[in-house]
Amino acid sequence: MAARSNPTARQIRLGSELRKLREAAGLKSREVAAFLNTAPGQMSQVEAGIAAVSAERIRRLAAHYACTDEAFVDALASMAGDRTRGWWEEYRGVLPPAFLDTAEAEHHATFLREVVTAYIPGLLQTADYARAVFTYTRPELPENEVALRVDHRMRRRAVIERDTPVPYESITHEFTLRVHVADRQVSRAQLRFILDTIEAGQVTVRVIPVEREGFAGAGASMMYLGGPVPQLDTGQRDAPTGTAFIDAQPQLAQLRKLFHRVQEAALDPTASRDFIHRMAKEL
Repeated sequence: MAARSNPTARQIRLGSELRKLREAAGLKSREVAAFLNTAPGQMSQVEAGIAAVSAERIRRLAAHYACTDEAFVDALASMAGDRTRGWWEEYRGVLPPAFLDTAEAEHHATFLREVVTAYIPGLLQTADYARAVFTYTRPELPENEVALRVDHRMRRRAVIERDTPVPYESITHEFTLRVHVADRQVSRAQLRFILDTIEAGQVTVRVIPVEREGFAGAGASMMYLGGPVPQLDTGQRDAPTGTAFIDAQPQLAQLRKLFHRVQEAALDPTASRDFIHRMAKEL
């Protein structure tokens, strides 16, 4: 088992799921370490995502834990055996880890659902729009740092532009579409890009009009990423300390309810497209 100095969010998630299985089986880490003929400290590292674990060992552990959910065990084994070094690895050491973790999570997601009430969703931003946002929110960043963030954001769009795109549904507020983060030209191009992406069948976009009554979800921003099995779904929200990844089932259930509640306040996809089209013409 090779040690890692900085495990990714995906590696930490795998370790966390193994810990949950062990605890559900009522076993101590030292007991499992004895079963595997390894040191207790090594088991702690595995469950923290610091030490790698093989797919074969995961299957042994699952059997020892009496886990009979074959689809779940297969998904965990697949996570352990995955050696993908995606494009995001090019940014390791030059961008905060959360940027890489987000891109990796999106790459492996089976579907994406997002609610954004402050800015255009990142996956739908143009380069000029993204640059304006990063420049405004992080004015201390030098141009090369801004350029890295913009480039990374543009490359994230691969998940909705590849041959088999990840199903993506975004709900955004009219406010985000009307605010000029740069100038009218950038705003017009941004709206046209969203419309082109919708017309290409790559995404589903819903808009919540300002006039909609009974909507108090200004702080509802979130992303929900589908896993290979429901137990491996992931939530993502911005927190005071940075990006927070959520895997606790009660919290995931709350995020699903939140998404559906916001969805009920939004226009349907066709009406939303027409709404954005009218806004673009006004510019």
